[in-house]
Formats: sequence, C-alpha cells, structure tokens
Amino acid sequence: MGSVTARRMMLGVRLRRLREGHNITRSEAGYTIRASESKISRLELGKVSFKERDVADLLILYGVTDPAERAAVLQLAREANRPPWWREYEDVLPGWFQDYIGLEQAARSIRAYETHFVPGLLQTDDYSRAVISSRLPAPSEADVERAVALRSRRKRLVTSAHAPEIRAIVDEAALRRPVGSEQVRLEQLQHLLALAKASTTTLQVLPVERSVHAAGCGAFTMLRFHQEDLPEVVYVEHLLGALYIDRHDHVQRYTQVYDRLGDLSLTHAETIDLLTELVEGRERRRKSPPATADAGRHVT
Repeated sequence: MGSVTARRMMLGVRLRRLREGHNITRSEAGYTIRASESKISRLELGKVSFKERDVADLLILYGVTDPAERAAVLQLAREANRPPWWREYEDVLPGWFQDYIGLEQAARSIRAYETHFVPGLLQTDDYSRAVISSRLPAPSEADVERAVALRSRRKRLVTSAHAPEIRAIVDEAALRRPVGSEQVRLEQLQHLLALAKASTTTLQVLPVERSVHAAGCGAFTMLRFHQEDLPEVVYVEHLLGALYIDRHDHVQRYTQVYDRLGDLSLTHAETIDLLTELVEGRERRRKSPPATADAGRHVT
C-alpha cells in the first residue's frame, strides 16, 4: 500500500480489534504505554504516529505471542512511521492537509463535489498557479511554484497504473469563472474534455439553472479504500482547516447528498457535449480579430 496514512489506519484497526477481543478498555491500554485514553483512541483511528515500543507493549497486553504475527504488526508500525514523499513540501503544505494527501494516495475511489474551482487533481498547472496566486495573504512567487509542484505531483495519481476511480461533480459556474487568462481557461477546459473522453474520470456538471439542490454544505470529497477495515472518509475544507468525517451515519448523509447531486447534474455524455461547446466557443473567440477602437461608434 502506498500511503503512510492508510498504513496507520490499518494498524489502528488491527490494534483495536485485538483490544476489544480481549475485553480491554482504552484506559487499561493507555496505562500500559503511559498514555491517556484519548491517545489510544487517536492511535486506533490512525490519526497519530506509533512508537514501535508502544506497539510491542500493547501486543503483549493483547496476548499476541506468536513471533510471526508480532513481526508482521511491528513491521507495519515501522512502515507507518516512514516519512511520506509530500513531507518535502511542508514549507507550503498546511498541517491539516497532510492527512488528506495520504488518504488520497491510498484511495480506491474519490468522489468530489466542487462549487468554485475545478477539482485539484483535474487542474492544469497554469490553472493551479492562477488559483494559488489568488490566495490571501498573497504567497510569494517561490511559494506559488512550490505549491504548484506539489499539486502536480499529486496529479500523477490520475494516470498511474493504480489510479483510483475518480468521479467529480462540478458546478457549471466553476467552469465559467474567470480564473487566469483566456488561454489558461481554454487549456483547462481542453484538459477536462480529454480526461472525460479518455474515461479516466467520470465528470458531471451541475447546471447553473438547477439552483435548488441538496448540497447546502458546499464542496466536499469522499474517499473509499481497498481495505474493508478502513472507514469511508468525507473531507470538508474550510478557510483555516479541514474536517475529516468517518462516523457512519454522517458519511451516509453525505452519500445521499452526493447521489442527489448526481441525479441533478448532466450525465457524463452530456457533460462532454457541454465541454466541447465551451471549448469551441473559446477557440472561436480567440481566433476572432479584436474590435477596433471605433467599432460601434456612430459617425455624424
């Protein structure tokens, strides 16, 4: 598995099952490794890193004495603590976004709903540059380029041999919003059209005239994983951080909303038609000669 985050989650699930199988409370487990009950909860959810010594002590508490089983769990703990590739971008990577990249890299399917911009994994570099440059406070040119490089590295996932299933529902206003130059917007639309035609991504546009819909919550992303032990996660970003939602009933609510949005949106084929129309319209405008200064002026 390619994600440190997913390894941590798998190890956490395994330790939780062992603890519950021996009717040991989180408080008892925490006492064994000189930690609080909440620390055990965070470990079992894969939200914090593991000390190999703590894992070894917990395995003793949980009655795991078979050398092969202990070795396998401890090896997973070592792998879960290896620095991931995105750590090299920490200078431009918010701490609350690091877990998302780990989940994204390990996902079996990614379902996104976007209201303001094209989803990050589907952006061209120039479009990303325009979006990142517009942030407040304004980032330096060097930080913009570092952030673009990070997003470009993430986008390799889309065309990798083990690419997840990607489905994106995008508000039509996001496609028409003036982000960057006319050329940047044209190339972004062409990129989306190519992805849609290649069937690497299921893309649906929510038309602006369909204004009544279920997503009063705004943009969100849902991630599912190959391992059945790992819960589906909903990622919701806000101005100063993000929420990671994995409570089953809450995830179900987001699933209902996403399904409803899909029903209200254009189909994948209809979306290809719309993108084709937008691309051709922008290409025609680009090729049209600019109006002269006296165009439309009444001469007496």
